[in-house]
Formats: sequence, C-alpha cells, structure tokens
Amino acid sequence: MKLNLKNPLVFFDLETTGTNINTDRIVEICYLKVHPNGNEEAKTLRINPEMHIPEEASAVHGIYDTDVADCPTFKQVARNIANDIEGCDLAGFNSNRFDIPVLAEEFLRAGVDIDMSRRKFIDVQVIFHKMEQRTLSAAYKFYCGKNLEDAHTAEADTRATYEVLMSQLDRYPDLQNDVKFLSDFSSFNKNVDFAGRMIYDEQGVEIFNFGKYKGMPVVEVLKRDPGYYSWILNSDFTLNTKAMLTKIRLREMNQK
Repeated sequence: MKLNLKNPLVFFDLETTGTNINTDRIVEICYLKVHPNGNEEAKTLRINPEMHIPEEASAVHGIYDTDVADCPTFKQVARNIANDIEGCDLAGFNSNRFDIPVLAEEFLRAGVDIDMSRRKFIDVQVIFHKMEQRTLSAAYKFYCGKNLEDAHTAEADTRATYEVLMSQLDRYPDLQNDVKFLSDFSSFNKNVDFAGRMIYDEQGVEIFNFGKYKGMPVVEVLKRDPGYYSWILNSDFTLNTKAMLTKIRLREMNQK
C-alpha cells in the first residue's frame, strides 16, 4: 500500500514533560516526512524544555534533565522545524488532542508564525479506536503482526504510527486512501482552536465547547457577556485558544 498524497505527509510524535497542553514542554520530537513519490525523510531532535522533567514523565520516555541539558531549546530550532513541515499535512497517534495543540503552543511561545489552518490532520489513534478500541502497542501488534520495541520513544512511536496507518488502509475497504477523507474521519469535532475549546457546529458557526456557555455561539456570548473574553484571556487556557478567540472578537468589531 502506498499513500495517495497530494502534499507531503509528516508523521510526528512528541515526548514531553507531562500531559498539560497549556504548560508542559517538548523534550523530544521525531518526524517522518513521506513525499507523494514515496520518498521518506526522518529527523529526531532532543529539546531542552527549560524546566525540570518530572520523574513520572522520565519513567515513561526515559529522558532525564541531564539528557537534554546541552540540547537546543525549542525556540532555537522552531524555525527549522517550521520550514521542514511547511506545506505538509500532519499525522500522529492521539495527535489531534495532544501533539498538535502542544506543538502549536511551542511555536507561539517561540514567536514563530506558522499557519496550520490550511493543513489536514490525520489522527491514527482515532481511526484505530473507531475500528478496534486499543492502544498503539496493541494496534501495532494487531495490524502489523509485530511487537512494538522501544515503545514511548518518539522515533519508535512515529514509525509505528506510519506502519499502522498503511495497514489500516489495507484492512478496511471503507477507508479511502485520501488525506482529506482520513483527516475528516479521524476528527471527532471540527475545532476552531487546537484544544477544542471552540468548535464549528453543523452550520459552520463557532460555538463554545466547554463551561456554562457550551453549545452557544461565540459571537453571541461575547455580546451578552463581554467579561467572559477577559476571563478567558486571564485564565489557564492555551495561547492558541486565546488567539483564536481574539481573532473572532476582532472580526466582529471590524464588521460594525
């Protein structure tokens, strides 16, 4: 099976200091770029997160403070990473809920302006859960017939995710070998922001997806309760969420 690609597709995986997309940082990133002609390029980078790596995180991925002490910070490599994924669609395992939001936050902190709104995102975990309900190691065993060695290292998980997607396309006739189809299929909601605090409803209207205004149009809430905007900007939401909310607010102000 060869992926039917119009643009390069970058499979990537992050190892981080924890699971909080607002505050945790990347300690390792691996990405595998698959070109439309089938050529592949792989790269793995260790990152100094500029914070202590909690012991419970190190126990999972095996990366400790001393391992990254002399590594570049994300800000130092952000532009190179952005250049590598320029014009590419992205794929990962649990990437829509974790890796994509974390990567977006790191780019924002680094001051690197990268437009991800026109990219398509394939989450192989969502496809797997819709079909079989398992984990990456189980998915690799189920689809590829092999044990996943070195699980929870970015390089092994990235390669396994790529192989699992190829096997999924072979196994399920209903899955189209098309990036747009796979992107739509592996999305639970059409998010406005990467964290999914705001989503588009069936009419394409931005609505809140949390809290007391869940299900209500963002524009209507901003008119009814102007202080809600300030509360979000001053609370523990992602930079991307705040930026997208500000974009909606400015758009409405300019239409007056």
